[in-house]
Amino acid sequence: MAYTDRFRRPHAHEDLLGKLTDRKTGTFATMVEAMMFAALLGRRRGERKPFDQADEPIRLALMESRDYGEVLLDMLGAVECPDDPKILSADRQPERVLIFEEYANAGLSHLQTLINRQSDQDLDTIISNLVLEGLRTPPLEEEKDDVGDILASADLDW
Repeated sequence: MAYTDRFRRPHAHEDLLGKLTDRKTGTFATMVEAMMFAALLGRRRGERKPFDQADEPIRLALMESRDYGEVLLDMLGAVECPDDPKILSADRQPERVLIFEEYANAGLSHLQTLINRQSDQDLDTIISNLVLEGLRTPPLEEEKDDVGDILASADLDW
């Protein structure tokens, strides 16, 4: 089912999203924040991963109300379709949402792989290491990291 005002969260990563947002041990306060981090991780790795099975969709307004949430959605669309400025038009928002969802799914898959491989480390440590790695090293892919460059130049306070 397609939504115009919501984004999907992949069913395959529901447990992981639950751990990421656990009130006592989770790294993120909300699923929106966890999905935003996962989308950036997926983009950084240059991976999009489609999915069919989704759990309860999340209102897009929750992401748009976050600092830089709407900007993230637009930036991912722009870097995915660099020669198509109309990707930012209102009627193509569903396409930008799909790009976000697929990057988030790929990011969650990578995060789950790291958790499985590094079972001796807690979730905060794994995520902290990913953030530090992102700040210290260029992206793995050969193409320019447009999202990383924009975020770095914006002097964001996360």
